[in-house]
Amino acid sequence: MQDSDAIKLRILILISFLCFGFVNGQNYNVLNFGAKGDGQTDDSKAFVEAWNATCGGEGDMKTLLIPTDKTLLLQPVAFEGPCTSTSIKIQLDGDIVAPSNQKAWSNSQFEMWISFTTVSGLIVVGSGKINGCGSSFWEQKVSQRPTALHFTKCDNLRISGITSIDSPKNHISIKACENVAISNINLLAPEESPNTDGIDISDSTNVNIFESTIQTGDDCIAINTGNTNINITRINCGPGHGISVGSLGANGENAIVSDVQVTSCTFNQTTNGARIKTFPGGQGYARNISFEDITLINAKNPIIIDQHYVNTQRLDAAEDSAVAISSIKFIGFRGTTPNENAITLDCSATTRCKDVVMDGINITMADGEKPKVECKNVDGKSEDTILMRDCFQNA
Repeated sequence: MQDSDAIKLRILILISFLCFGFVNGQNYNVLNFGAKGDGQTDDSKAFVEAWNATCGGEGDMKTLLIPTDKTLLLQPVAFEGPCTSTSIKIQLDGDIVAPSNQKAWSNSQFEMWISFTTVSGLIVVGSGKINGCGSSFWEQKVSQRPTALHFTKCDNLRISGITSIDSPKNHISIKACENVAISNINLLAPEESPNTDGIDISDSTNVNIFESTIQTGDDCIAINTGNTNINITRINCGPGHGISVGSLGANGENAIVSDVQVTSCTFNQTTNGARIKTFPGGQGYARNISFEDITLINAKNPIIIDQHYVNTQRLDAAEDSAVAISSIKFIGFRGTTPNENAITLDCSATTRCKDVVMDGINITMADGEKPKVECKNVDGKSEDTILMRDCFQNA
């Protein structure tokens, strides 16, 4: 066989292999389903068709590919399972962009822009960006705004590498998921953008978030009711409102949060740092929560427990009950704050905050002075008897 014939044969074999892989659902490139990827054409239909093919494909691993150097414009889309494959990968190498302003959305009243429901073994990876173009929502003070990425009942979920920019509301919401790992992501929005939480978690178990940067206009991470075993490590947070447990107990709800560990995180220019907040009149508990090895860079309120948290819906709430807070640790806080009243433990007389530990707190103001600690209805202990002398009875 001549060399040219051999080369032709290899090419034919390669083409056949690629076609076989596509037909049998190994890789699904959205461009092959009609997506233009020019950032101007609505690619929602092509994306949904690619998802349906990926989700319905046979085999152990299927990949939906958003190729590099392409920008897909998407209106609100919902991707639903269960899928026939045991694992679905979204390979985000290109970019996804929302309509340029609120009026261009097909329905700006959607609560979610891109949502995944009941997809087990979902993997979202890549170096691509998701741009929610949220500025028009913020400027017009639209109350109903969509979350950029919403995951519901997606067990064994993995998210890594991606960047989310300017979400109209939350960047990522995790709801009713079990076994979640989120790493090496960037969530970015201006400091003044309202309610642009980085990651909101609710009703979920075994969630691990680590080695990521979150710079937003609200909580970097919000841990809401129904969560247990949440581990947050090496997060660079700021600007934003810190990492919060809550708010819990709104409208008298029975809130449950337990076993939360926040370690080796940095709060840079944040409004708050480590925060637990509950509404008056709530029920349930928040317990076994620790914040340890925390670096502060000009964080205004580094440590807060607020059991009298209110908003316009609860200003008249009576303190006839409260979410019980217990077994809380604040250990190894170091850095700076501009606020003289940097530590506030404002607990309910109904339940009191119990078994609170405050050790290794080395926070200073610009002039080198130590900030004050304000305490109410707290039972706990501390090795620092000077800092906590007016807080714990045994300090």
